[in-house]
Formats: sequence, C-alpha cells, structure tokens
Amino acid sequence: MEFELPDAGGVTWSVSVRDTSGMPLGAVGEDVPLRTASVGKVLLLVETARLIASGDLSPDEPLTRSLDLWVGDSGLWHTLSVETLPLVDVAALVGAVSDNLATNVLLRRVGLAEVAARATSLGLRATALHDQVRDVRGAEHPVTLSTGTASELSALMSRLAAGTAAGGPADRMVRQWLSANVDQSMVGAALVEQGGLDPIAHHTSLGLPTGFWNKTGTDDGVRADVGAVTSDARTVTWAVIANWDPTPGTTLDHLTVWAVLRGMRRIGEQVLAEL
Repeated sequence: MEFELPDAGGVTWSVSVRDTSGMPLGAVGEDVPLRTASVGKVLLLVETARLIASGDLSPDEPLTRSLDLWVGDSGLWHTLSVETLPLVDVAALVGAVSDNLATNVLLRRVGLAEVAARATSLGLRATALHDQVRDVRGAEHPVTLSTGTASELSALMSRLAAGTAAGGPADRMVRQWLSANVDQSMVGAALVEQGGLDPIAHHTSLGLPTGFWNKTGTDDGVRADVGAVTSDARTVTWAVIANWDPTPGTTLDHLTVWAVLRGMRRIGEQVLAEL
C-alpha cells in the first residue's frame, strides 16, 4: 500500500496501516514521534477499562467536576448543568466527544502515573499521555498533551481489536466507547462518505455488519486519527498523524489543514478498499 501524502506547509507524517493479523499493509515515517493531541486519551480509556474489568473501579462510582479541572473547547460536560456523573458515563463522554472536562475528572481518579505505567506495560515507548488538558500551557507544564508514533498506535489498535491489550472485557469497553466517536473529519470521512456508515450512529450496540471505532486528535498544527474497521471478519487498523508549524488564522494554515484532511481521507479510501 502506497500513500499519496500532500507535501504542503512543511507537514511531517507518521502513518501505519495493518491487516487482521496486525501485519503492516503500508507505512510512511511510522517510527517518527509526533504530537497527537487528544489521541493520547485512548491510554486513559484503556487503563480505566482495565480497572473496571478487574473490579478495582466501579463503573457506577460518582465523579464530580470541579473548577480546578475546568477546561473548555471539545466536549459536552462543560455545557451541561449536571455536576456529577457515573464513572462509566464520564469515560463514554471521552470516547464520544473527546470531552476535555471529563478527561480531567477521569484522569484525576485513575492517575497519570497509572496511565503511564499501563502504556509502558503495553510496550509503548514514544506514545504517552503527558498531562491533563489545559486551556493554557505554561512553562511549568508539559509542552503538549500527548505524543506517539503511528507504528505503536496502529499496533495498539490491532491489540484492542483482538482483545489482547488490556484483556477481552476491558478492550471491548474501549471499543464501545470509541465506536460512539462523532468526529469523522479525517480517515473516518471515507468510511462515512463512501462506505455507507452513519457519521454519528455507528455504535457497536447497533449490531451493524461493519464495525468501526476511532479516536481523533486536533490542535494547532496537529491532526491525528487512529482506529479500526471490521467487515466480513477482516479488520484493518490505522494510525495517521500529521504535524506542522502552525500559523493559526492565516490563509496558509487553512490551506495546510485542507491538504492534510484531504490526504487523510485518501488513506481512508485505501483502508476501505482493503475490506
């Protein structure tokens, strides 16, 4: 599999696509570590699901938001009136709408060190969640929310698909949370536009013939999409990351974003062709 990636705005790509067995189908710069924005939240969901499956966390435990964890941008909880939600619903918000406030509340309960330990146990070296989500990053904070390589992330997606990351029940929970993701602007766009999947109703509970789940990440100078699609017992997983030096609000940056999204959709078309 060869990829047509736009060379616009000094974009650096890290791409890896794998088949049912987890073997590579194609890759470009797969071992280049890049910023992955909200994709790192997958690691939090993996550890959360593992703790629930082991009985160390109750899915019904009430979690309450607080001002010191407050952050805007992506998500729903900061727009809602309810102060407390069951832990499992907080995780669902992270998977479905990449909820930043829910991420911070869940991360405080689970622990950043515990998430890091789980990543290490999974053999991840360049892929990590470094911090909670912040509206403003100061010199005292990690410079970015998360980093990763396409090789490590696509392999993790393959393990989640096979139930060998945190175990069958835990991985099933992660897939369920991610199957509700509403952002299909990147690789997933091809599956929606050409594969016939509903952009907001492809949840695993619907029992559709094509199973699809993913996690995206968006920040200035960052677009990332990791996930898996299964049809007729064949699974293809991917991790596609693009980084560039952003100049927010400029015509050049808008053109770069457009070119990057177009390249990611082309990869989605190639993923669809493999099914």
